[in-house]
Amino acid sequence: MRLKNYFWASAALISLSLMTSCTEELQDDQNKDDKPGVEDSTDLGDFTNNDVVEWEAGKVVELKDHFTVPEGKTLIIKEGVQVIATGKVGMNELPIEFTVKGNLYCQGTADKPVLFSIPESERTESNIFEGKWGGIVATSTCQEMLIDHTIIEYVGGDVLEGAPAALAGIYEAGDDAYPQITTNNTKGNYVITNSILRYGVSDAIYMMGGNAIIANNIFCANGKTGEEAVNVKSGCVVDVAGNLMFAPNTNALKLSSKSQSEERAQAKIQAYNNTIVNAGWRRDEDKGGSIYVEENANVKVFNNLLVNCKFKATTPFWDQDSSDRYDKENSVIDYNYYASGNQKLDEEDYVYEAGIEYSWEGYNYSYTLEDEDDGEVIYINMYDPEVDANSIVATEDNSQDPRFTGFDINAVRLLDYQLFDNDGTQKYDFHLQAGSPALDGAYSGTEMQPAFLSTGLTVNGKTYNSPAPEARYGAYGQK
Repeated sequence: MRLKNYFWASAALISLSLMTSCTEELQDDQNKDDKPGVEDSTDLGDFTNNDVVEWEAGKVVELKDHFTVPEGKTLIIKEGVQVIATGKVGMNELPIEFTVKGNLYCQGTADKPVLFSIPESERTESNIFEGKWGGIVATSTCQEMLIDHTIIEYVGGDVLEGAPAALAGIYEAGDDAYPQITTNNTKGNYVITNSILRYGVSDAIYMMGGNAIIANNIFCANGKTGEEAVNVKSGCVVDVAGNLMFAPNTNALKLSSKSQSEERAQAKIQAYNNTIVNAGWRRDEDKGGSIYVEENANVKVFNNLLVNCKFKATTPFWDQDSSDRYDKENSVIDYNYYASGNQKLDEEDYVYEAGIEYSWEGYNYSYTLEDEDDGEVIYINMYDPEVDANSIVATEDNSQDPRFTGFDINAVRLLDYQLFDNDGTQKYDFHLQAGSPALDGAYSGTEMQPAFLSTGLTVNGKTYNSPAPEARYGAYGQK
């Protein structure tokens, strides 16, 4: 239980917002009664009499109540479908929750992505962190889920008393807000690819169980006060590769084996060739900053390109025999690239105890610790010396500018989380220019292999393979 709280996003988004289609009001799948002015939900598929229901291409589905894909059933959402959450549910005004007890296959395309959102008039900057609905919650009986060419946005309402996720024991009422995607089956297979997960109060993806490929996605403005783009716990084996993660509140990746037990195996995560920008600055305390590995997680974190983040990849208490730190015997955090612009933190509301005001300061941060027994002041580097031993790290005198095609590392505020213009086009191009220093020096060996590179994950009868590691830094090479 959780107790705390590109590429193609231009014309496709415009077409989604302008698409005209007959909007059908969908009630909860258990509620089959005709109501005045509301079309029978069986027009969208009757799970009572069918094991597989398909929402045909281009349909607009308006959710005014919680929706559930029942255990043992399958919902297929075809390209161009819009799933629009409107209003609240019941006397407690619960955020609308899209619960998946069975299987969910979102099959968007580059030109016609699937959209999970709110009414167009509410898609405003002021609502980015307002948590307008409850996201996709895959329960412990969800066997498979595919999220392909899908946009999920404006998520993160509070989990309240009576919410399906609270009643199921997945989240705790009053303590949690909904991520865009939740998984909770240690034996489930999940593929999240070619998609955009943006504008949310909580994590974009919160994995409490399952095998997953999270590849070639865009994450933007994830977390309001202390959350991540991808948050992984015990019972998970995950490959995270080729993603752009722009301005997560705390970390782009929080990798933990919390609650590991005989029933919940050690978390094993391979995170490579991701581009992470402006991570960690919007949290009003020192914690976080880019990639955080803790509580015995077994990780391989390499060939990532981090730009203007608050700290390097870290693991707590590396110098102590502590269960809080990563699985040091089996983990690697190395061959990463840390670039820093010359921007100074420009918001008085964000004052960190460590005094970090520039990205390069965070990358090279160290501190002193007073021993409780004799008062001796001990100088301690924040990072395990084995972490990032072969990485490229910016300093005050050398920004290590990776030379992006369309992003000036000195021109964007550290607190900026706006990756998209008002019309839905992506502002910046993070491909590398010819001759970029980020094209060379990355890990090129074969010892660190993704879990699902060769065997893949089978979802809906199709096998998906993790991207092969590229011997460069970041998600994108040259165009």
